[in-house]
Amino acid sequence: MSATIRNPILPGFNPDPSICRVGEDYYIATSTFEWYPGVQIHHSRDLVTWRLVGRPLDRASLLDLRGEPDSCGVWAPCLSHADGKFWLVYTDVKRLDGNFKDAHNYIVTAPAIEGPWSERAYVNSSGFDPSLFHDDDGLKWFVNMLWNHRDPAGARLRHPAFFGIALQEWDAQAGRLIGEAKTIFTGSPHGLVEGPHLHKRKGWYYLTTAEGGTGYDHAVTMARSRRLDGPYELHPNVHLITSKDAPAAPLQRAGHGQIVETPDGQVYHTHLCSRPLPGQSRSPLGRETAIQKCVWGDDDWLYLADGGQVPSVAVPPPFATPAAPARARERSVLSPDRLPPDFQWLRTPHPERIFSLAARPGWLRLIGRESIGSWFEQALVARRQEHFVYRAEVELDFEPRTFQQAAGLTAYYNRYKFHALAVGWSETAGRSLTILSCAGDYPEGRLTFPLPASVAVGEGPIRLAVSVDHARLQFAYALSDGVWRDIGPALDASLLSDEAGGGEHRSFTGAFVGMFAFDTSGGAAHADFRDFDYEGADDD
Repeated sequence: MSATIRNPILPGFNPDPSICRVGEDYYIATSTFEWYPGVQIHHSRDLVTWRLVGRPLDRASLLDLRGEPDSCGVWAPCLSHADGKFWLVYTDVKRLDGNFKDAHNYIVTAPAIEGPWSERAYVNSSGFDPSLFHDDDGLKWFVNMLWNHRDPAGARLRHPAFFGIALQEWDAQAGRLIGEAKTIFTGSPHGLVEGPHLHKRKGWYYLTTAEGGTGYDHAVTMARSRRLDGPYELHPNVHLITSKDAPAAPLQRAGHGQIVETPDGQVYHTHLCSRPLPGQSRSPLGRETAIQKCVWGDDDWLYLADGGQVPSVAVPPPFATPAAPARARERSVLSPDRLPPDFQWLRTPHPERIFSLAARPGWLRLIGRESIGSWFEQALVARRQEHFVYRAEVELDFEPRTFQQAAGLTAYYNRYKFHALAVGWSETAGRSLTILSCAGDYPEGRLTFPLPASVAVGEGPIRLAVSVDHARLQFAYALSDGVWRDIGPALDASLLSDEAGGGEHRSFTGAFVGMFAFDTSGGAAHADFRDFDYEGADDD
């Protein structure tokens, strides 16, 4: 049986997909926000099967996210290939609230996708969502949206903070912008123009942008011009891809993507999307990456191959390939020198301060630092939730000595949205289990404690588990007898979504599941974990 592209091609938190082709190899770079290392890059040779091949922003000189609020950090990277090397453009956003964004844009390069990646070159701070266009005359052009902090009274735009798309020449030899920046596109009446990418074909410059915000009005908007600097005319349908007028479509919030052509001239367009829980407008898997087959019309405009604007779940691949086998149970084996590739941590470029793989071979040692939800230095190592139904298990060896020390298993979105099963200590029960939740309490971040009383568990290693079935989450534990016991009530997993606790316009990541430890006494108590298992069920 031949394979079909099944959307999303990158399930779980993988937004803002920038795609490029090098020969017969395809690469997609996606945003990582506050998760470290920065930028996820996946590789494919058939657009069907994708494999994570790297996160290049992996040292302090390239990225330091300590102190940045949730959903700041790395926004909308752009990956391209020219002059025999890869070019990665990215934003580091330092502020989310209020009138300002403080968005700094950088470029790094590498001879191969595996690196080594150069030191970063600073570009500008005028707005976010940057990309680099390599024209066929050898010149390079930097485009980004312009952020406007001013009072909107009397503004010329429907959404004045999104001031338009700016273009400026990039001198690669000098490592700086030259000439004057020019605003080349202010968007359609839909508004909130961002995410620009340029593509050239038959003498036309095509500009694809994202509009409508990253919620349920999101869209891919297309424009074109015979001149790079405009003026740009809008697509006859304005939007190439959108679900804003199709509330029953399985792929919602479709927008923000990029064109790619196969070696034989077939055309595809990536885009982000989300899959809300049935009957709810909540998307715990966050914004995912999808791809659509397109065709060039007789009018030299791009259209979805299936017609209309609503994205499809099943998409024909560029050529016939065997169907991929079903994904098996995933056991994360810890080696002394690296985490399993699915795992990330939060913010810090100095992971040696929060975990060690060498201190106890075969175990991941977390070093308790600041509280769960800290924006500076917390020991939390986790992987994306990629399925609506999953179970995760881990073994924990931890002996707390004070109520300020805790470690365990968490289903985590950000500081306002998480559920955590913790081994801690209490005056009455000694070493015991408790549950800490932040049930979408934005902006205060106050905890609730769903377990009426701590459950004493004595000494020795303990296994912890979390099972999620769509909107239902249940914790469990097993002692030396190996018997699994549910603990606490069923909890609301839908809270771990973009739309809860602050809303989708300030929650840009997705649900994770992983291991944590904190020691708010400052004693740096450590906790050891091994045999982390994640088993997901596809939601077909």
